[in-house]
Amino acid sequence: MLLVCSLITSNVFAQNSSLETNTRKMAHLMWLVNGYYVDSADISKLSEKAIESMLKELDPHSVYIPQKDVQNMNAPLQGNIIGIGVTFQLLNDTIHIMDVVAEGPAEKVGIFPGDRIIKVNDTVATGDSITNDWVISRLRGKKNTMVKVDIDRKGKGMITFNIKRDNIPLNSIDTWFMIDKEIGYVSLRRFAQKSDEELRNAITDLKKQGMKKLIFDLRSNGGGYLESAFKICEEFLPSEKMVVYTQGEKQPRQEWKTSNRKGIFEKGNIVILTDEYSASASEITAGAMQDWDRAVIMGRRTFGKGLVQRPFNLDDGSQVRLTIARYYIPSGRCIQKPYDNGADDYKLDYQKRYSHGEMVYADSISFADSLKYYTNNNRVVYGGGGIMPDIFVPMDTTRASDYYINLRSKNLFNDFSINWTETNREDFLKKYPTFEDFDKAWQSLNLLQEFQTYASEHGVQPTEIKPEWVDNMLKEYLQEVKKDSTKTYTSYTSYANTVFDNNAMLKDILNKAKQEDEKQQELIKNSNLYIESNLKGFIARNLYGTKYYYKSVLQNDETLQRAVELLQNDKQYNDILKQRKK
Repeated sequence: MLLVCSLITSNVFAQNSSLETNTRKMAHLMWLVNGYYVDSADISKLSEKAIESMLKELDPHSVYIPQKDVQNMNAPLQGNIIGIGVTFQLLNDTIHIMDVVAEGPAEKVGIFPGDRIIKVNDTVATGDSITNDWVISRLRGKKNTMVKVDIDRKGKGMITFNIKRDNIPLNSIDTWFMIDKEIGYVSLRRFAQKSDEELRNAITDLKKQGMKKLIFDLRSNGGGYLESAFKICEEFLPSEKMVVYTQGEKQPRQEWKTSNRKGIFEKGNIVILTDEYSASASEITAGAMQDWDRAVIMGRRTFGKGLVQRPFNLDDGSQVRLTIARYYIPSGRCIQKPYDNGADDYKLDYQKRYSHGEMVYADSISFADSLKYYTNNNRVVYGGGGIMPDIFVPMDTTRASDYYINLRSKNLFNDFSINWTETNREDFLKKYPTFEDFDKAWQSLNLLQEFQTYASEHGVQPTEIKPEWVDNMLKEYLQEVKKDSTKTYTSYTSYANTVFDNNAMLKDILNKAKQEDEKQQELIKNSNLYIESNLKGFIARNLYGTKYYYKSVLQNDETLQRAVELLQNDKQYNDILKQRKK
């Protein structure tokens, strides 16, 4: 016993001695740079760079947050900010108010969506110098302080408002609604301090509407507080069930088990949606529900973050989020993906998955037998890199056409919807006062064509089929007609008929060109459906609120539709959770 104590004391002393030596070395270097460097040196900046480089050597998730960014970084997880309660966007160097928080300071004084901010505290708020940070820094501030805002309202001219800043809630649940008479849908975007309370409110409302089955959407949810994930699992799992445990070299094992309190939805079929951007707390929730066979996980493999960060405040108000432990879900698996090759390589994981085919083909994903674990029903699951869903749904690459990508990259959905709603808001809302009215009338509005005309005027043309595509397919036959390659035809067929007429020698290749033409036309058709649903979502958001953006775009969501089909088939759902995977 004495020997053990002696060894421990010696080891701790050695560690402390090494820490002191290296701390003095860093301080000495800073002193030398400050006292002898040829030019003036920004010691504060150098210190921050040194901290960032040090943390980067540890793992990809230990990070340094400068003092000026701490409040903004923490606000989404803490669940509120202090401001006036508006959502805004910059368009043509002007601040457009997109949405107003219900019962918030801006709504109370009479500010509406569609208003444009021209001045803040008598300072002009238009022009090239106006950025998102500029707006945020002036609209936010200390509680109960005043801010003067000059608004330009269509048809009314300039109006001045004096607004008292107050706490503004940041909801972590974007939307919830009934899909049919029994199936409810809830989308959670982050695990914040009050996410469990928001979830209970959403499910209570859905149950009043008759919900018996739930689709819980965690796609693109990057995580948040571990405690929030635990509390949410408590709403779904019976008492005394392990949700997660954490452990690190310097952190003793800490177990999180559900309490005896009855959760709000302990019975009823659940499908949890995940994708490659679902991380951290999302993976704890999906993994615990999978390990207890409480839900079917559907979508694509999650991000793979199994490290726990704790925030430490530094003397100057900056903060370090330091990894202190790994977390393990009930089956015993840690889902942290490898980071042995450094943070830069770690960041390329998404591109590697895509190029490897994982986003499209489930069988492109393989796990070593050493990573095999078992659920409560003895189904095989794997650790070592994210949560693999029970039902894989590939990325729909047919919708992401070059045309759609160009529309998104140039922000044309947003720009068009702002201009359209500002022009039509008053008359339109008189005719269609609710989203349900808008939803029924959408097809008759025929705004897709108007949007495409707007996009063309801003340099984005619909996808064209050009003869050089045929050149690539038929290059050995087309050398003699390269002079025609500057022309543009509407299809492979029209081009091939023009160049080759009825040349029998090329009939086989012409048939292939026709098939490719049909494939491209189908791609355009599918892409247009996706474009139209996004356009509908942006306009619905501007007219009726953020909730209705999600309700609109989800109507063409393949993963959601598959979840609905599964929940409508109880036998198939139960078979998935009972079967033993090989």
